[in-house]
Amino acid sequence: MIEIKHLKTLQALRTTGSLAGAAAQLHQTQSALSHQFSDLEQRLGFRLFVRKSQPLRFTPQGEILLQLAEQVLPQIQQALQACHEPHQTTLRIAIECHSCIQWLTPALDNFRSSWPQVVVDFKSGVTFDPQPALQQGELDIVLTSDILPRSGLHYSPLFDFEVRLVMAPDHPLAGKAVITPEDLADETLLIYPVQRQRMDIWRHFLQPAGVSPSLKSVDNTLLLIQMVAARMGIAALPHWVVESFERQQLVVTRTPGEGIWSRLYAAVRDGEQRQPVIDAFIRSSRQHACEQLPFVRDASFPAPLKNGADN
Repeated sequence: MIEIKHLKTLQALRTTGSLAGAAAQLHQTQSALSHQFSDLEQRLGFRLFVRKSQPLRFTPQGEILLQLAEQVLPQIQQALQACHEPHQTTLRIAIECHSCIQWLTPALDNFRSSWPQVVVDFKSGVTFDPQPALQQGELDIVLTSDILPRSGLHYSPLFDFEVRLVMAPDHPLAGKAVITPEDLADETLLIYPVQRQRMDIWRHFLQPAGVSPSLKSVDNTLLLIQMVAARMGIAALPHWVVESFERQQLVVTRTPGEGIWSRLYAAVRDGEQRQPVIDAFIRSSRQHACEQLPFVRDASFPAPLKNGADN
């Protein structure tokens, strides 16, 4: 019967000393506020304050309810504040993108400066199949380029990046203006240890053309770059990963076909994306990546992409 708005109005009456003042403070018309009290008093069966008294005077019943307002409203405010404070003390993260660790590590330093009470835990044991673990509650966030339909997961876009073919500066393909899938038929493609169906260079460039080059697995980005520079194969990597090596002239990059763009997401269980710690981590990571990584585009808002992704 008594609602929070009624208690707030009683406090406004006490503070301002008049119905007109209370209406102004609550951003209502005096007529609407008067009708609200008339309806409430009718339902309660007693008056709450004396009309036309200067200053406004509460009835004994009104004083009782005013005391209730002064007790209850601060408790409600404290409870709402507590709801927005972090209750999560550990953030369990897995990444499906090998190269992401290069920018994620410094991004975590920024996050920790604002959330020192949160311990970040990398779950490396499920690095390459983490989304089922996320669904089962074993993880809190997965960084991925793959969206599982009807998974019960929410995918927050982080950034878009271009996938480039990486090769030694003196590689024969380095002089080609346009590289086709057939150009890679006799090459060795150096890849991270993932299934080829998860590589967008395979799904969106090689497989549609029926081209199947030799694949060699390398689980370390620096080693992979060194092998490319030594003419032991070529690779397909995000442009921002190889930008510094390209500036040192250790490797060169070329666009495969018409280009391949990828979007990186932070996946969480649907409904948990607004939890304070998770939301802060996603925002902090997106901001850091977009400010620090070359050749990326902020993916906070939908943007058209060419083809798919490779990570």
